[in-house]
Amino acid sequence: MYKLVFVAAVASLVAGPALATTCTPITEKQVEGLFDRWNASLATLNPDKVVENYATDAVLLPTVSNKPRLTQEERKDYFKEFLKKKPQGHIDSRTVKIGCDKAIDTGTYTFTLSDGTKVPARYTFTYHVENGKWLITSHHSSAMPEKVGHKS
Repeated sequence: MYKLVFVAAVASLVAGPALATTCTPITEKQVEGLFDRWNASLATLNPDKVVENYATDAVLLPTVSNKPRLTQEERKDYFKEFLKKKPQGHIDSRTVKIGCDKAIDTGTYTFTLSDGTKVPARYTFTYHVENGKWLITSHHSSAMPEKVGHKS
């Protein structure tokens, strides 16, 4: 009986570290910086630079298109058109949640376009770290359903 308990204790000590998970640390400020990185890539007006922010299997549900973008080529195609408007985003409100090798940034933002039009929208970015780089794994953006000044 004592041998069995001893063997089980040793086995759990040996297996324990092998099962331990190491998470890549990230702060709320760094998650906010991921949006800044994405927004700066918009300013390049280069769709390839924007798409570099996305994991290859990311899902993009864009603001001004009904079509989900599931591949890098589809995302690039979307940004080719969207970047013609020279958009720049500004965060209006946000909530950040952090987990092990993942983060969620959700809230509201306003895009200012080159013609001065402002497009208020809701967003959610989810991120995952891959090979030491934080990438967007899903991005949902939708224009606000109510006009500014409308009371719900």
